[in-house]
Amino acid sequence: MIDRILRILAINPGSTSTKIAVFDNEECRFEETICHSSDELHACGSIIGQKDMRSGHIARALKENGVEPGSIHAVVGRCGLVKPIESGTYAINSAMIADLMRPHAKEHAAVLGALIADDLGHCWNVPAFVVDPVVVDEMEPCAKLSGLAGIERRSVFHALNTKSVVRKAAASLGIAYEDGRFIAVHMGGGITVSAHRYGRVIDVNDAMGGDGPFTPDRSGSLPVGPIIDMCFSGEYTYEQMREFISQKGGVQSYLGTNDMREVETMIKQGDEFAALVTDAMAYQICKDIGAMFVVLDGRANAIVLTGGIAHSTRFTALIKKRVDTLAPVLTYAGENEMQALAEGGLRALRDPKQLLTYL
Repeated sequence: MIDRILRILAINPGSTSTKIAVFDNEECRFEETICHSSDELHACGSIIGQKDMRSGHIARALKENGVEPGSIHAVVGRCGLVKPIESGTYAINSAMIADLMRPHAKEHAAVLGALIADDLGHCWNVPAFVVDPVVVDEMEPCAKLSGLAGIERRSVFHALNTKSVVRKAAASLGIAYEDGRFIAVHMGGGITVSAHRYGRVIDVNDAMGGDGPFTPDRSGSLPVGPIIDMCFSGEYTYEQMREFISQKGGVQSYLGTNDMREVETMIKQGDEFAALVTDAMAYQICKDIGAMFVVLDGRANAIVLTGGIAHSTRFTALIKKRVDTLAPVLTYAGENEMQALAEGGLRALRDPKQLLTYL
């Protein structure tokens, strides 16, 4: 019996581009990155104001690639900052749209994924979904206590890509994602290390909030005392301190670049300090992998490495030599977000009982 072909349009907006892809079942028919000039973005006035402009580009790209709107069975968009929710595929509804229109949620282009998908879904009379937003929250209660009342550890991580590659890793081992224990490491501008137990991420560091290993441009976890001293020294503004944590920390602060390809060139040219910095970043990642191994009671089916930095065989080797005695180390380099969006949409179309409702 031949499976029915289900066509999915996946939409992933970034700050200066919109990635789209059309899938026939799991096979990508075409993928395109639509770049937006600064003048084009500025003319829209706000991120929300970019919705119609980006939608127009998507419609033109579909036409140029011979994709008729009537052939599409569902539209899936990357999701912005909604309320903390469990992993899965969600139908876009009025409650979700209302939350995405809150002031803090409108500050990132990801908000447009759901808004554009919703508009196109209504226009074409097909369902519109989002899959595994960054705020997926399945953490155990004890994992949320920080050590100071009033500050709670958050679940904010690369849920979309991470969940997708761990499913692939599980399949490669012949087990279901929901039946295994995995440690996943997403390594890009942010680095998150997550513990997956029977289909749920029970603990993960908050890379956006300054938790976990340092990264190409984020500081990661820091000694609190010196940070307090810096804050009250009178030498730095609030904005500067935030930049140290999220934009000018990590490798950037040590080497003056956040491009790991440049760093690898520096190492090849004999820069011993550049080698030390990357070794230290790998070392911190390994410490967090060890912590998550304990969270999983010392049992893991695999350690999964993903994200852009996973393309570096030198860097992944630094990790493997420290942790490969814990569990097999599997590498899925790069971002897998378009495929992950499509797969989430397919799961909902094939088994509507899996579709979740946002409240």
